[in-house]
Amino acid sequence: MTNENNFKSIIDSETPVLVDFFADWCGPCKALAPILKQVKEELGDEVKIVKIDVDKNQPLAALYQVRGVPTMVLFKNGKKVWQQSGVLQKDEIVRVIKTK
Repeated sequence: MTNENNFKSIIDSETPVLVDFFADWCGPCKALAPILKQVKEELGDEVKIVKIDVDKNQPLAALYQVRGVPTMVLFKNGKKVWQQSGVLQKDEIVRVIKTK
C-alpha cells in the first residue's frame, strides 16, 4: 500500500513519472501492462513507470480523480501534466511522455 507521503516522494522527480492506476479484476488493465513494458524498454531511464492498485489505494485514486481503470497520470517535477483513461498504444504513450 502506498501512502500519500511516499507517493509524493516518488512523483517529485525530475524524471517524468507515469502512474498506472489499475485493478486486478480489470481486463483493459491487463492489456495495458505489456504496452507499458514496451514503453519502458524504449525510453529506459527517461521515464519511471509506477503501478498503483486502486482497490488498495483508494484515497490516492480519489485524490487524482481516478474514476475508471486503467487511468494513466503523467507527473513532471511532482506536477500532474497529463491524465488519460483507457488503453493507449505504445507510440501514443511515448509521444505524450516526450512532449509534455
